[in-house]
Amino acid sequence: MLGLASPTDDAWVEAALADIPRLLSDHAHCEMKAATNALSLAVRYCDRPALVQALAAIAEEETSHFRRVHAMLVERGLPLGTPPVDPYAAELRRSAEVGRGPSALVDRLLVAALIEARSCERFRLLADRCTDPEPRALWRELLASEAGHYRTFLDLAIAEGERDGATADEVRERLSLLAVREAKIVARLAHTDDRATVHG
Repeated sequence: MLGLASPTDDAWVEAALADIPRLLSDHAHCEMKAATNALSLAVRYCDRPALVQALAAIAEEETSHFRRVHAMLVERGLPLGTPPVDPYAAELRRSAEVGRGPSALVDRLLVAALIEARSCERFRLLADRCTDPEPRALWRELLASEAGHYRTFLDLAIAEGERDGATADEVRERLSLLAVREAKIVARLAHTDDRATVHG
């Protein structure tokens, strides 16, 4: 399950598919935020060429995904809207600050890996259940990309952890701990009314 500690519940799928316009808008913003996050890390750790190159490649792919989802919105006459607050991502980042792992960078990379993993899992659920062929095809296509990003972020976290003196097993243990925290955030958000979003 790509490092996740819990599956998404069926109620999320129903809520998300009940408001496809909002879901697509949120999806577009998620792709842009993912690109921005990757570039932000690349700039902050610009002294690490391999990391910068990997993050730049992710940012480029996320930007391409944003353009595709945005084009779908335009074709349907739907507004992109302003970026919504993403309590899921914000809480997950805050949770990584409690009992820090091998390094702040490793935690940032692991948080990004978990976000990609959750997106991958949910795109699979959406693709399996959506009756609208266009977004269904897009979500099916993006599954492999999101899974690849998860793997890249995890590999980068292990490499950067080892560079800072942590073992691969220690980094994976940290991922497991953060995955449990991520599962608790997902469970808490399941009781809100705001679920027609990628991470709602």
